[in-house]
Amino acid sequence: MRFQLRVYRIEDGRLDDFVREWQQLVLPLRRKLDFSVVGPWIDRDDSRFVWLVGYDGDIREADERYYASPERAAFDPDPARLVADSFKLWLEAI
Repeated sequence: MRFQLRVYRIEDGRLDDFVREWQQLVLPLRRKLDFSVVGPWIDRDDSRFVWLVGYDGDIREADERYYASPERAAFDPDPARLVADSFKLWLEAI
């Protein structure tokens, strides 16, 4: 299984909004498309949201399918609008 660590800084004052929307929209679709999700965790002091997304197979290809899916395109509102900045690391177990 391959994973990606995702760390988002959320707009000031919007962390709870992001968490709610992520739980209602992102998490169910990721699980429906056979992704594994670990976390999430938050850092309120720095308005950070951290999680791991994994996939048993080609995670990069699966991630592209996720973003290209009609379900993802239909997110309204799109939680991504609240992400001020982010970084992602592709991880592989050793």
